[in-house]
Amino acid sequence: MADRGCPLEAVPLPAEVREGLAELELELSEDVHTEAVQAALARYKERKVPMPSRRRSALTHSSVETYTPPDTSSASEDEGSFRRPTRLTSTPLQSPSNTEPWLHRAARGSSTSSSASSTSSHPGGRATAALAGPTAHAHVADVPSAPPDVTTGLLELSGRERPQLASVRGVARGCSGSVLETAGGVPVSSRVSSKIQQLLNTLKRPKRPPLKEFFVDDLEELLEVQQPDPNQPKPEGSQMVVLKGEPLAVGVPWPPSLLAVLQRWGTTQPKAPCLTALDTAGKAVYTLTYGKLWSRSLKLAYTLLNKLTSKNEPLLKPGDRVALVFPNSDPVMFMVAFYGCLLAELVPVPIEVPLTRKDAGSQQVGFLLGSCGVTLALTTDACQKGLPKAQTGEVATFKGWPPLSWLVIDGKHLTKPPKDWQPQTQDARAGTAYIEYKTSKEGSTVGVTVTHACLLAHCQALTQACGYSEAETLTNVLDFKRDAGLWHGVLTSVLNRMHVVSIPYALMKVNPLSWIQKVCSYKARAALVKSRDMHWSLLAQRGQRDVSLSSLRMLIVADGANPWSISSCDAFLNVFQSRGLRPEVICPCASSPEALTVAIRRPPELGGPPPRKAVLSMNGLSFGVIRVDTEEKLSVLTVQDVGQALPGADVCVVKVEGTPYLCKTDEVGEICVSSSATGTAYYGLLGITKSVFETIPVTAGGVPVSDRPFTRTGLLGFIGPDNLVFVVGKLDGLMVVGIRRHNADDIVATALAVEPMKFVYRGRIAVFSVTVLHDDRIILVAEQRPDASEEDSFQWMSRVLQAIDSIHQVGVYCLALVPANTLPKAPLGGIHISETKQRFLEGLLHPCNVLMCPHTCVTNLPRPRQKQPEVGPASMIVGNLVAGKRIAQASGRELAHLEDSDQARKFLFLPDVLQWRAHTTPDHPLFLLLNAKGTVVSTATCVQLHKRAERVAAALTEKARLNTGDHVALVYPPGVDLIAAFYGCLYCGCVPVTVRPPHPQNLATTLPTVKMIVEVSKSACVLTTQAIMRLLKSKDAAAAVDVRTWPTILDTDDIPKKKVTSVFRPPSPDVLAYLDFSVSTTGILAGVKMSHAATSALCRSIKLQCELYPSRQIAICLDPYCGLGFALWCLCSVYSGHQSVLVPPLELESNVSLWLSAVSQYKARVTFCSYSVMEMCTKGLGAQTGILRTKGVNLSCVRTCMVVAEERPRIALTQSFSKLFKDLGLPARAVSTTFGCRVNVAICLQPNRLGKLAEQGTAGPDPTTVYVDMRALRHDRVRLVERGSPHSLPLTESGKILPGVKVIIAHTETKGPLGDSHLGEIWVSSPHNATGYYTVYGEEALHADHFSARLSFGDTQTVWARTGYLGFLRRTELTDASGERHDALYVVGALDETLELRGMRYHPIDIETSVVRAHRSIAECAVFTWTNLLVVVVELDGLEQDALDLVALVTNVVLEEHHLVVGVVVLVDPGVIPINSRGEKQRMHLRDGFLADQLDPIYVAYNM
Repeated sequence: MADRGCPLEAVPLPAEVREGLAELELELSEDVHTEAVQAALARYKERKVPMPSRRRSALTHSSVETYTPPDTSSASEDEGSFRRPTRLTSTPLQSPSNTEPWLHRAARGSSTSSSASSTSSHPGGRATAALAGPTAHAHVADVPSAPPDVTTGLLELSGRERPQLASVRGVARGCSGSVLETAGGVPVSSRVSSKIQQLLNTLKRPKRPPLKEFFVDDLEELLEVQQPDPNQPKPEGSQMVVLKGEPLAVGVPWPPSLLAVLQRWGTTQPKAPCLTALDTAGKAVYTLTYGKLWSRSLKLAYTLLNKLTSKNEPLLKPGDRVALVFPNSDPVMFMVAFYGCLLAELVPVPIEVPLTRKDAGSQQVGFLLGSCGVTLALTTDACQKGLPKAQTGEVATFKGWPPLSWLVIDGKHLTKPPKDWQPQTQDARAGTAYIEYKTSKEGSTVGVTVTHACLLAHCQALTQACGYSEAETLTNVLDFKRDAGLWHGVLTSVLNRMHVVSIPYALMKVNPLSWIQKVCSYKARAALVKSRDMHWSLLAQRGQRDVSLSSLRMLIVADGANPWSISSCDAFLNVFQSRGLRPEVICPCASSPEALTVAIRRPPELGGPPPRKAVLSMNGLSFGVIRVDTEEKLSVLTVQDVGQALPGADVCVVKVEGTPYLCKTDEVGEICVSSSATGTAYYGLLGITKSVFETIPVTAGGVPVSDRPFTRTGLLGFIGPDNLVFVVGKLDGLMVVGIRRHNADDIVATALAVEPMKFVYRGRIAVFSVTVLHDDRIILVAEQRPDASEEDSFQWMSRVLQAIDSIHQVGVYCLALVPANTLPKAPLGGIHISETKQRFLEGLLHPCNVLMCPHTCVTNLPRPRQKQPEVGPASMIVGNLVAGKRIAQASGRELAHLEDSDQARKFLFLPDVLQWRAHTTPDHPLFLLLNAKGTVVSTATCVQLHKRAERVAAALTEKARLNTGDHVALVYPPGVDLIAAFYGCLYCGCVPVTVRPPHPQNLATTLPTVKMIVEVSKSACVLTTQAIMRLLKSKDAAAAVDVRTWPTILDTDDIPKKKVTSVFRPPSPDVLAYLDFSVSTTGILAGVKMSHAATSALCRSIKLQCELYPSRQIAICLDPYCGLGFALWCLCSVYSGHQSVLVPPLELESNVSLWLSAVSQYKARVTFCSYSVMEMCTKGLGAQTGILRTKGVNLSCVRTCMVVAEERPRIALTQSFSKLFKDLGLPARAVSTTFGCRVNVAICLQPNRLGKLAEQGTAGPDPTTVYVDMRALRHDRVRLVERGSPHSLPLTESGKILPGVKVIIAHTETKGPLGDSHLGEIWVSSPHNATGYYTVYGEEALHADHFSARLSFGDTQTVWARTGYLGFLRRTELTDASGERHDALYVVGALDETLELRGMRYHPIDIETSVVRAHRSIAECAVFTWTNLLVVVVELDGLEQDALDLVALVTNVVLEEHHLVVGVVVLVDPGVIPINSRGEKQRMHLRDGFLADQLDPIYVAYNM
């Protein structure tokens, strides 16, 4: 046997060879392809791409240089080297006269390296290509001019806490801000700006050709649809004719069934070897003879049919399905089990051994077993011991699996049948023989049923096609449970009494040459392998001179249809031809689970034509047309034939979609087979069975080509010359991008040609597509080697993108790199694609690097909105009248009807009111202040407040020597001191300015704001407490601001008890009462002037709207420094006389339930809070409602709980708050919203009246919620839709308009009035409008007309104030107490915050809501734009290593729901997005922090 010196035992491989193998699993790249990739990349040498940045702390191995990549455009020429395995061309087409014109000279591109010039195909000879890194830095000079404003001084955000009103954009005149600026005035203080610049530069490159036409989708949204390119290749050949395979041999006496053959061999040739099993050392462990196979199968069949259940009923009956669970190392037991089932007339369902309870795809296999009704699984003793066990010691139930009984079929467990027992073997029954599982593209697992007749016909066809003869030896490397491994190695082998040597996968991993050694030692005539096995053996063959393959007459390559099989075949022949391998021995074949073997190449002695090759244009293929590439040899696909159709089969090619019309001869379609040897159905799935197994191909005229049905194979290809079948891809790997088709395997091959050895771990790359915005988007996921650096990975990613772009003319949407060995594995070690796709979509892939390229891929966005020449305001009104739309205006109740004018006159000045109350009801309590424990720390009755105010007034006039009209800054913590100081200022005629005190732990951020307000308001004195006074003058303060420039600072803790001679009375109601300073969400500091008249009008309106009387108690949990919060703390109680329970929001940080407990304890009917307070309660008390109930908290007293805000009502938050605290008695409709802004702090307040109360007094209707079309809003239109309809956005009204307030909706640019159906700016007119800005820091000119705007048409007399908020009015069906229809005001968002993108207006909150919904780890999100790029900042509430999953999810959701391409995704820690005291996001601060590189992001992804 060993006469040629072939050792029988496996020779252990040298260590370095084994290392090489471990490195490389699939480095398959043909020379044409590698050259193509090199050439493609050479073109892109100068392209510069911004590299993503990662938090430095997370990277130990690379230095800061990684983050600011040097300019590598002058890198050395040999920087990137490519491997080019050479290969032999097998018989190029000689262009005979009958050859189709499109295949003419097909080999022209494929013979670039002939066998003569090649010494070895081992990747040793390297061709070098200059590949300069595409990650060079952009120069500052390239920044485009006039970008949106960014501040010139940037204040550090400290720590991890959310900066409360962190800082003000723009630096006070005392501060100096030095930042490098470009000519355009853009501060380039950081790598962020230059990265964005690189990104912009990459976006300037021309895109794919612009698309012309539009289609209207079902959502009435105009999306661009790709129109066919007039120049695209079209098929020109004639219609193909059905290809008929040779007839099955007639004279041969075929047996009646496979079991009859088994019985014959088992009884007449019992000693003949049937199957040899090897261990991982390559030793033959066991040889199963035909006699043993027969006797054991009989035993098993008898046992299965006669084994009883506990109820003494047979366990199984003929036709039942049985699962076969056998490891790949035990072919003997599998074969016995398989034939045992057939003999017992049971249907075997072979599946993989489940290793863990969460195997990739295991759930779908469970679904298949359940749908097949499997209750019994056969396995071996060793395998059963290795399965995961439950506590009871039984085999665990796997996720999604039906309950199974496990039967071990080792000999001792079987019963010997009696002598007279004989199974039925004599004819091929009509029933199902076995079920082979198949996993579809989507990951679902189906079972293909194969009948006994088909099984026999398939074995006969393979015997004839392969020329198998009795007692031949076959070496099988494939999985024997399914596909070609089962068909050749278990079924056809028995038909011909062949001897199969089964090589386990584990042995191949240790010794890739084992199969060649076995061919040599067993003198095998045939071998069954995959490209990978040939490739592995190439790497291991050095030093193994004594192997010979001369015995082989057929080397069947089972995956001959793959794009890389040709290079493996060529390279293998190139090396092993010198060891006796004949070229004609290599026989690629094509198969599919549905049609079984589709085609196989015949050796010439069996009459097969010579093999052929086609070099096809990739561009042609993408349009489904076959063109031989002549001009450029770059984007080509070289394919080999997979031989001829099987004997007895008819083959045709039909169109992939729609009616199965026959293709033309030069057109790619799906190959269909009609024969008695194909699968017959998907088990239990009648619908798809009909479309796949019972297709009737028709001619162009609609005539059926045959009366027999055809089976679709799922293979894409065409019929070439000599009736050879060519396969160019699989339907499962087909990705249709736009109107072009791409094959996943081709893209994998291109990616592998980009320096695979250097970078990709074992060649593990997965390519699949996901649907985003009505089109397939290509995703490429690769495992990177553990030692790859950040720079390497980014270089590789950039090159892969460029290579795919150049060769396939398609953009990759997302390229992700994951750590080695982390992608889900298929049973034999490949990548489980559908599971990988599922993980990608669910955000569970955990990549370590991500590159998204939506800008180049997404070409079907809606057309940007063109600004039409503005319609004039007059035409607008006429248009609305014609359309029957009313002009959007509304007003609260008239003040004149509501109050006696004398009383109103008496209360014109608040100091008078306080004195009057101190005189008439001196001991009536006005204020109660609570601390975190809920205890009252200070109170004030009318007389106490009056006396404290007098003391302050005396101190101001005597100590501080202030004059009437001087401004005084009040820097107090929330409390009664602040209120007393406020009235003290009014008593002496000074103008108070309330200022939030600085945070002692965060002086650097908060103190500059205090200093700025004091300076900008021109305060002559600062009133405060002793503790804060010490803080303002401390060393720490000196580090943040210049403490020498503070005005006089007085502390009011110990001022003497003095009376003022007389309380100041303003000469006119229009005299300034106080200044209200605040920082807007866009970071603009502004102070508004409130006159005495406006102040008392405000109090009067609130009193009437909320029905506030001295007997009422209200609870306030708001900050008292500006807006409505200030008015409720300091003004309303004094005016209306009700008692206010004051709960400082800061105290909730140490006791979340403080506010609700106070409401319950004091039985407050009315309470006010902010969104941040509501959020704290919802998050902090979610699980504690039971505990609160036991503590006696009861909220049934509440009539109204009003959320004070200057934004769109947050419906989700208010609803969850209502739902959560319903258990504590909170009435369902108690929660309502308010709306106020800088120009008017209270425009709407919503008093809800419930139950009987609704019949008394001013019953307000319930707040109404409407659903508007979000896409119409982008065009400033309001279109109401039904709840739940696509793109619907719920909006709730912002409250009932206050008495005396008039509101109109005006066009933001023409200032004309708008109709109900338009979104416009809310303008307000009311006696309590502020009288103007005292100052707007840095933006005075912009705001000149905010307080004195007039309509350009219609009522041009009324003076309005512009709120700066967009909204609309809608007349509801509800009526108020007076019988008037109720007008609801809906606030949509601040005009300053809106994003103008693609000519449309977006509200950040809408994009943020979508993003937060995208994944459970997203805690918060904020968006802003920078140089027309959309930047999304996401707070990650999870592990840092999972952060990169979010990049693709965020990009997808914004694209799907808003049709916007995200430019930059920034992943940060929780708490980084700054939020002010009102709970509003400070997006502009965030933007400044990002551009100044102060956010310390976890990862910044620049979407190219």
